[in-house]
Amino acid sequence: MAGFCWRRSCFFRGMKTYLDWSAYDTYGVGDAYAGIPATGGNYAKAVAVCMNNHQCQREGKGVMCPSYRITQDATHSTGARVKAFKAALNGELGDDPFVHPELAAVMDLCVSCKGCKKECPSAVDMTLIKTEYLAQRNARQGVPLRTRLFAGLPAWLHRWHRPLAALVRWRNASPRVAGLAERWLGLSARRPIPEIVAAGVAAPEGDCRGQRGKVALFVDTFTHYYTPDVATAAIRVLQAGGYAVEVLRPVADDAEPARPLCCGRTYLSQGMVDAAKAEAQRVMAALAPALAAGTPIVGLEPSCLLALRDEFYSLSLGPAVGQLSKQAFLFEEFLMREGNKGLKLDLKPIPGGKAVVHGHCHQKAFGAMKSVKKVLGWIPGFEFEIVDASCCGMSGSFGLEAEHYEASQRMGELALLPAVRAAAPDAPIVADGFSCRHQIHDGTGREAVHVAVLLARALA
Repeated sequence: MAGFCWRRSCFFRGMKTYLDWSAYDTYGVGDAYAGIPATGGNYAKAVAVCMNNHQCQREGKGVMCPSYRITQDATHSTGARVKAFKAALNGELGDDPFVHPELAAVMDLCVSCKGCKKECPSAVDMTLIKTEYLAQRNARQGVPLRTRLFAGLPAWLHRWHRPLAALVRWRNASPRVAGLAERWLGLSARRPIPEIVAAGVAAPEGDCRGQRGKVALFVDTFTHYYTPDVATAAIRVLQAGGYAVEVLRPVADDAEPARPLCCGRTYLSQGMVDAAKAEAQRVMAALAPALAAGTPIVGLEPSCLLALRDEFYSLSLGPAVGQLSKQAFLFEEFLMREGNKGLKLDLKPIPGGKAVVHGHCHQKAFGAMKSVKKVLGWIPGFEFEIVDASCCGMSGSFGLEAEHYEASQRMGELALLPAVRAAAPDAPIVADGFSCRHQIHDGTGREAVHVAVLLARALA
C-alpha cells in the first residue's frame, strides 16, 4: 500500500478501507452503541452495531451462526468476531492487527452466510466485515495461490474452460492426482470438484413476442459454465409465461466482450475488492439499457443476483445501484410478483414423493424463501417441505478447502443432509444454490434441482 506507514500511530491514523462504508456514516448518532472503536471510521461503526445480545449463540431455527452451532464454542460466533475486530481497531492486537493470529482464529470458520444480517437484532453484516478484513490481510501478506485460483474462476473458465474441464475430470477420477492437489493447493481430496459441462448459454429460441413484456436474464458464472440447463429451463418458463427474454451480454466496447458477465462474488469472498469492482462495473455497463427502460432483471444464483442488490452498494458504483436494487429479482421473486399481476403458468403435476426444499443462506437472509414457497405451490398437487436448516456447509470454496472439509460436513449434517436422506427415493430435492446442490450430492448421492428446472418439467 503506497505511502502507508506501519508504525502504530500512523497505521491507526491513516487506515485505508477497500470497501465503501459510507452507509454507516450516521450510525451511532443517538444509538446505544456498545463502544465504537477509536479508529477505522465507518468500518468501525459497522463492527460496533453488535449489542452483545448473544443471539448468535443459540440453537433451533434459523441460519445463525453455523460455526457456533457445530463447535458450541463462543469463539466461533458473530459476537466473538465483533470483539476481536474491536480489539484490532482499538490497537490491542499490535501494530499490524489484520495479520494477528487472534483475528485469523475467530474468522477461520466464518462461512459468509449473511445469517447475522437477517437474524441478529442489530443486523451485523459479518460477510461484508470479513471481505474488508481479507482485503486488508491480502494487502499486507499478498494473495495466496489458492485464493487467486478460487477468486479468478470467472477468468480461468473463460480462457481455459476446455483444458480445465479435462483437468478436473482427471483429478476427480484419480485419487493420486486428488492427493497431489490437496498437498500443493489445499483442495480436499475427499470431495470431487464440480465438473465444467459447457462453454455457455445459448440465446433464447422460439418466437416469443413478449405479451407480458421483456426481461433481462442475468446468467452468472456458475450457471454459465456448470449448470447451463438451469438457464435454459428459466428461459422456457419465462417464455411460457409470455415474456421475451434477453440474456445479458457485455457491452460492445467492453475490454473483454466475449467473456460472460460476472457479479464479482468470487473475488469479494476472497477479499480481492478491486477485481470485484471491475466485474461489477462491467455488469453495470451491460445493465444500463435495462435500467433506463425499467426492464426487470432476473437472476438464478442467489448469491450472485443478491450481490447486485447488496454488495454493489459497497463498491462505489454510483447512484444507478439504487435503481438496480429495485429492478433485480431472483427467478421466484419475479414470478411471484408477476403472479400477483395475473401471470398464470399452465403446469401439470410432477410424479414423486414429498419434495425436500433447501434455501440458500442468502435467500433466507433477504426473505426470498416466501417466493419459493409461493411458486412451488403453483404446481398441481405438489407436496414439499422446506428444511429448517442452517448453512449447507459448502459456502462457495469453504467446503473444498482441505482444512475446512470436516467443518463443512458437520454443518450439512445439522439438518439438511439427514432430511435429504430421509426423503422418499423418488422425491424431488430442490435447491437454488449451486454450492448447496454440490453439498447435497456429495453428502447423500442425491441430485438436487433448481426451481426453474422443476417448473420447466411441470410445463404442460
